[in-house]
Amino acid sequence: MGLLEGHRGLVVGIANARSLAYGIARQAHAEGAELAVTYQNEVLRRRVEPLASDLRASYVGACDLSTDEAIADLASALTRHWGRLDFVVHAVASAKHEELEGRFVDTSREGFAYALDTSAYSLVALARATEPLLKASEHSPSLLTLSYYGAEKAMPSYNVMGVAKAALEAAVRYLAVDLGPGGVRVNAISAGPVKTLSAAGVRGLRTMLAHMETAAPLRRNVTIDDIGRAALFAVSPLGAGMTGEILHVDAGYNVVGAAPATPVGTSEHD
Repeated sequence: MGLLEGHRGLVVGIANARSLAYGIARQAHAEGAELAVTYQNEVLRRRVEPLASDLRASYVGACDLSTDEAIADLASALTRHWGRLDFVVHAVASAKHEELEGRFVDTSREGFAYALDTSAYSLVALARATEPLLKASEHSPSLLTLSYYGAEKAMPSYNVMGVAKAALEAAVRYLAVDLGPGGVRVNAISAGPVKTLSAAGVRGLRTMLAHMETAAPLRRNVTIDDIGRAALFAVSPLGAGMTGEILHVDAGYNVVGAAPATPVGTSEHD
């Protein structure tokens, strides 16, 4: 029996087969979860539907998290379809491309509001809409979102997204307090950089990935399967005692204060 046998989960944010959301959904499916999958618009529908078929998703539908009406419609559809949710994965974030260029201090008011709404408030809105479904779970219901180290430290070309992710991580803590009395857990995975569709908008991604391979303690980059396996712990009964946490899955990069001064396996005297 799989770890998530008998569990029903909603995954929001799959864009293609390289998405972190897809890595999580694939691991959840392999462990027996029955899935509901959404897409933002018609362009993404063509990419998501074949992946949803591979996942044997029992519900596939549109949901634009930028509108409360779309979120309410999704919650209503899932109430009719299942009547409960055991976990929800929120993997949605966006910023205007021009706001990732140049200096953070030059961020426009419009660009700031867009990034915060899309990347942080969307979690709050989704949590509010799905709370009744999660509280109906007989398991240890869980809401999981995705963050990045740029929420904690200033990262090149991340700018307003770093601020949005910081807001997202704060929202995780506040939501954990609000939803905890109902038995609902709220956590985040702070994932190391992965070459995904959204990450492609960050200038210098290749340099960042190369740096990770030399600076991270594990001397490698993480994969969508690494993120997916960590998510299994967070959304399954194995993580039943954990809420309000930011779980780093970044090959250990977040613990490093400086890059190694010498290559691995050598010394200053070699």
